[in-house]
Amino acid sequence: MKYIIDEVPPSNNLYIGRNDRWKYQYAKKYWEDLVRIRCRPRPLEPIDKAIVTLTYFFKNKQRRDPDNYSGKMILDGLVRAGIIADDSFDHITLVIKCGGVSNPPYTEIEVVEQTNEAR
Repeated sequence: MKYIIDEVPPSNNLYIGRNDRWKYQYAKKYWEDLVRIRCRPRPLEPIDKAIVTLTYFFKNKQRRDPDNYSGKMILDGLVRAGIIADDSFDHITLVIKCGGVSNPPYTEIEVVEQTNEAR
């Protein structure tokens, strides 16, 4: 399954080491809702073992660190939407990529069920 979100989530740098917990909670809820609304169709049952690839298309070529775009808010949204069973190491393999420059920026989410042969 491949989904497109017409935005890129905020960098983790906006929240790490800061005391504005409510700003983070608001952004997290916003992204969980965005994923739930935009990621359709959904599987009949949450995928137990999946490869989740997050590809970010940023508005410019500014240098960005992958760890600042870890996908936490997106993964939590995928769990809440019933697309994946859990976002722990036991259930997903996470791939983070930069897809290049796009105006407007967007995020591509690909979820592929892992078969026994792929594990």
